[in-house]
Amino acid sequence: MPELLDLAIDRPVEAERRAQDILTAEPDDRSRSIALQALGIVVRDRGLASDAIALLRQARRAAVRSRDADRESDVRATLGATLAMAGQTAAGLRELERALSRSSGATYARAAVRYAGVLTMVGRFDDARPVMERAVAALRQTGDAVWEARAHLWLAHIDLTTGMVDAAERATLAGMRILTDLGETGDLHSATAYLGEIALARGDLATALSRFREAAGDPDSGDAWFDYAECLARGYLAVGMPGEAVRVLDVPTERLTPAQAAEQALRLAVALLDADCPERAVDAADRAVALFEQQDRAWFLRRARIVAARGRWALGATGGMSGEVQQLAQDLHAEHAPDAALALTLAGQVSSGAARRRHWETAASYRHHPNALVRAAAWHARALAREETKDRGGVLRAAAAGLDAIDEHRRLIGSSELRALATAHGRELTAIALRHAAFDARTLLRWSERTRATALAQPPATSDATTIPASLAALRDNGRQLAQARQEGAPTDELERERLRLERAVRAESHTLSATTAAQQQPPQVEEILAATGDTALVELVDVDGSLHVVVAHAGRVRRRVAADTSAVAALLGPAAMLLRRAARGRPADTTSLGRALQEAILGDAVGLLPDAPVVLAPTARLHGLAWPLLPTLQDRPFAVVPSAGQWLRARATTPPDPATTVLVCGPALASGGAEVPVLAERHPEAVLLDGPAATLDAVLSHLDGAGLVHLAAHGRFRADSPLFSALDLADGPLTVHDLERVRRAPYRVVLSACESGVLAPVGAQELLGLAAALFALGTAGLVCSVGEVNDAATADLMVGLHAALASGSDPATALFEVRRGAAGDPVAAGTAAAFLALGV
Repeated sequence: MPELLDLAIDRPVEAERRAQDILTAEPDDRSRSIALQALGIVVRDRGLASDAIALLRQARRAAVRSRDADRESDVRATLGATLAMAGQTAAGLRELERALSRSSGATYARAAVRYAGVLTMVGRFDDARPVMERAVAALRQTGDAVWEARAHLWLAHIDLTTGMVDAAERATLAGMRILTDLGETGDLHSATAYLGEIALARGDLATALSRFREAAGDPDSGDAWFDYAECLARGYLAVGMPGEAVRVLDVPTERLTPAQAAEQALRLAVALLDADCPERAVDAADRAVALFEQQDRAWFLRRARIVAARGRWALGATGGMSGEVQQLAQDLHAEHAPDAALALTLAGQVSSGAARRRHWETAASYRHHPNALVRAAAWHARALAREETKDRGGVLRAAAAGLDAIDEHRRLIGSSELRALATAHGRELTAIALRHAAFDARTLLRWSERTRATALAQPPATSDATTIPASLAALRDNGRQLAQARQEGAPTDELERERLRLERAVRAESHTLSATTAAQQQPPQVEEILAATGDTALVELVDVDGSLHVVVAHAGRVRRRVAADTSAVAALLGPAAMLLRRAARGRPADTTSLGRALQEAILGDAVGLLPDAPVVLAPTARLHGLAWPLLPTLQDRPFAVVPSAGQWLRARATTPPDPATTVLVCGPALASGGAEVPVLAERHPEAVLLDGPAATLDAVLSHLDGAGLVHLAAHGRFRADSPLFSALDLADGPLTVHDLERVRRAPYRVVLSACESGVLAPVGAQELLGLAAALFALGTAGLVCSVGEVNDAATADLMVGLHAALASGSDPATALFEVRRGAAGDPVAAGTAAAFLALGV
């Protein structure tokens, strides 16, 4: 009958049925205590702590009546652990101490595991470790292999929490070996989650997310999912996805134990802080504080209080918090806790004078910590300390070291999305660096290049993949079915739900990719940029503390001017998009006054620095999608838009393929019928033509590979919610960024005539995601694409003219300039031309 207790953990439904059968048969007191204990475990693991405690107290009374000391001790140990989960940690520890005092052998060892587990729950790790180590030895001696494995996993948890990563790995693998030999699968999920945490601690984010997802299983599976939600959320926070972490953690608490509810509130508060939701973060942190106080869990309470303080600081409500924050920071520093650097930084921010610098310098002592994000936080504190003493060089050196730590944190990420998002960890370092670099135009240009579009310098990990994941293949098939259903007017609700499920699967799988190489290209030196400009002027826009700085590099000189606040520029973006929509719908639109306002806000006096020459424009990430031809100074010259000067230099260094094939693609359901494609096919008889049923996803991807020039006439959709699912419609479904990233050799130049084909999502710290960004990362040198809604008929004419100019030897910027000039007399044609940009070279 004792096996019923193991069954309660591994197969709770069967254990519940068998326990009820035993109780119905009016058993003796010993058997009754075992059945009630098994029921208590089952009910506890369903989140019904009060009901579980009642059942376990009945089990304890039956065990006392049985006069079996080991039986009584085992029930007391289960009751003690359950009381602790319910938040009654003091009562739980008392029960466990009684269990230890009255037991021996295997029962004593099992009770010791649970006692050490509760010590861990209240943060007494130094007390818990020797108890757990003795329990491992005792369980090995008694041959209790399952519990020995569980004790190893508890040791791994203790080691991880106290920063002993190698010891945690040894303990986890020891537990896994035992569980695998026994064929036990339940506890292997915990072991897999620990391997994820170990990978996270070592900076291998892709492996961490893969392990967490493997442990968690299906996100819709209920209670088991929540057991590992905390781990998965930590992974999401590490890669700069706080919104996903909030989604995972923000679940109803009715089925959670009080202990789980407290920890959930704390983790949710951290995620909300990272997601820039300080008010909700404070509410969650205050809830965690109240619960941890009730549960007498001082270790967790300190962390909840510092998170609440960080939230109030973000809201500007700092009154009266200095003393508490300084004490909390000192307590965390005494533990050498990983979050001590953040706490000490906050202590400096709420202090003044010598205390402020002391806290920041203490935080800076963590700059050699094994965790890259902790090092980055420490270098940020060092930068603040140097800023306090007006040591500009010290600020910039500290910021550089902190950003190097962020780069190390990202080095093994294969997903282009996660590489971009993870730069968010460097936002504060970037802001302080640009603030102190702005004194000198060359220094500002160098630092701007250090901190923008870094994810595009590395190709996606899938660019040389030979097999298509099942989830992506299923998504492609779903896209084909959706397209067919819409064409036939059939219901699509079920297919749309399946699409969302498959998108989640594709995205999750892409996040587990590891980089094929850790090497990243270094940002260019200012002299390299100047040497490349020649007769061209590089104009780089930099956001410095909310003001737009304009850096102009030309003829061996770098100069700087300050334009308007970024808020003033943002207010003009909506009207600009509205004008493009009017033109696309055949309505005349006067762009003169808005163009002048945009130019004054964005360039200001820097207009006077521009020579009468072509321009390469490197805007901030948020301005990348502006219709730049609206600015008067850009209307009379060729200009190209690039994410960064570094990307421009890489594009210039790209050599066209020889021979250079031309590929013409016409997707379905275009209002113009893709009218330009037959004309272009006639002018380029050697081109590969894919239209009608032949314009399939596989055919297009095959011919994109290494092409010289590709023209894609297809409806496009930009997905702001998930930029890597931005797509172009083909005959058998959508071509997404996930598909593009599987192309082995980038096409040299691409023309995308679809609406919004050039819209990019600003993410992280000055990073970009979308169709055009994917092509740049692959190695495409130049693109022509739209940043708004376009008129199909006007676009067809514009594209014919564009290709004529390209065929005559013009680069995309010059070809598009000639097309804009030719459209000047027609308001609809001119508005459509204004929506297209030349990106790259």
